[in-house]
Parts: sequence; structure tokens; C-alpha cells
Amino acid sequence: MVPLSRVTPATVDVLNAFLSGEAPIWGLFVVKKTGRPAGSVYPILERLEGSGWVTSNWEDDSERTGPRRRLYELTSDGAAAAREVVAAAELRDHARAARVVAVPSEIAAGTLA
Repeated sequence: MVPLSRVTPATVDVLNAFLSGEAPIWGLFVVKKTGRPAGSVYPILERLEGSGWVTSNWEDDSERTGPRRRLYELTSDGAAAAREVVAAAELRDHARAARVVAVPSEIAAGTLA
């Protein structure tokens, strides 16, 4: 498994979709779960698969009506790495929120003389 060269907020959202407990998942499920556009989700899925974080297979024709879906699943190493990446992103977000300085009410109201 290859470490990801960059981890964007969209990548964290996709990894969270994998960690939601449902497996395997398909691309449109990830699009709906994350609210991210398909043009962002599918390249991330491809990058995760190319890096060895996930595997994919086409579902059988007989499983349901409609077009076949490509099903994605985290590898065991990918799942461990995904948990680490998501935890680090959450820590970073909490630290960023803690650095926000409260604006005095006089400044917010525009009444500071």
C-alpha cells in the first residue's frame, strides 16, 4: 500500500464513507453520502485503488435490476490508514476551530469608537 501524496477534504469525506460500516460500497453511494460531485469522487476512488487502499469488483448481473455497479471495499491496511487519516483531519479541524478568535461585540456591531 502506498501512502497518499495529498489528502484533501474531499478525500477525507470519501474515506469517512468507507468507514461508515457499510461494505462494499459503490461510487454513487459515496457521491450521495458525501455530497461531493461525481467528478471529485470517482478520481479519488481511482487514486485509492491505485494506491492499494481499496479493491473493486463489478457486481454480478443477477444481483439486481439496472446497470452493474462497481463495488469498492477498503483493504485491511487501507482501513487502518483511513482511520488514521480521518482522525488526523478531525484533530486538525478541532485545532483550527480553537484558534478562531472571538470578535468583541462592539466590533461585530460596528459600534467601536
